[in-house]
Amino acid sequence: MQNQHFDFLVIGSGISGLTFALKAAESGSVLVITKDRKNENATNYAQGGIAAAIGEMDLPKSHIEDTLKAGAGLCDLEAVKVLVHDGIKYVNELINEGMQFTLNKDGKIHLGREGGHGQNRILHSHDHTGQSLESFLLTRIKSKPGIEIREYQVAIDLITEHHIDNHASDQINCYGAYILDEPSSDIYRVTADFICLATGGAGNVYPLTTNPAISTGDGIAMAYRAGCRVRNLEFVQFHPTALYVAEPFRKNKAFLIT
Repeated sequence: MQNQHFDFLVIGSGISGLTFALKAAESGSVLVITKDRKNENATNYAQGGIAAAIGEMDLPKSHIEDTLKAGAGLCDLEAVKVLVHDGIKYVNELINEGMQFTLNKDGKIHLGREGGHGQNRILHSHDHTGQSLESFLLTRIKSKPGIEIREYQVAIDLITEHHIDNHASDQINCYGAYILDEPSSDIYRVTADFICLATGGAGNVYPLTTNPAISTGDGIAMAYRAGCRVRNLEFVQFHPTALYVAEPFRKNKAFLIT
């Protein structure tokens, strides 16, 4: 079995994986694998936009309050604070790097409003924000040395002590992953100093979902088998608004309605 080594292994090519890859490339070699085309992911299908309290009349405090109210008592307050405060920083970073959001006639960023928000705080790129963002990140990746993206590569399992020593260990480390190259059906190992699981959700465990067909929870399952704790899996989001057509007339998967 062939073995390859990189400083960073990123599994998944959506917004999380590509953003991590761009940052990691400043510190070493990066391999990004994805089990379909590099732009076939949930990020690419997202339409509405990104919530961030950047409006002149908006405050992070208001965004936190709106989120806690919409969460009906189930939110992790510290996680909400990170989402709101870091969200402002990273949205501004995207803008400074050249991401084009829809503008008002006066040249300022147009902010929409979505359910649960008491302020207009949704940055968007017309009605295809995810597609625009994915394209923007892939363009940046292309110009960044030290990052390789491989399409049609399926991560099978993470490599831990179990695969090396064949016995249980109190100390669990992740050394890389076994990967299936779909075109050739060959399996090979990639070892790395750091492994980032950015595989998205598991929308296809439901009868209907607006997620792409690749959203099957692989990363969650691999992490669980490797000994990671998982929680709140029912809250991994998929878009709740879709056209439903009863059987036997439904020929296509549900599609997203903004």
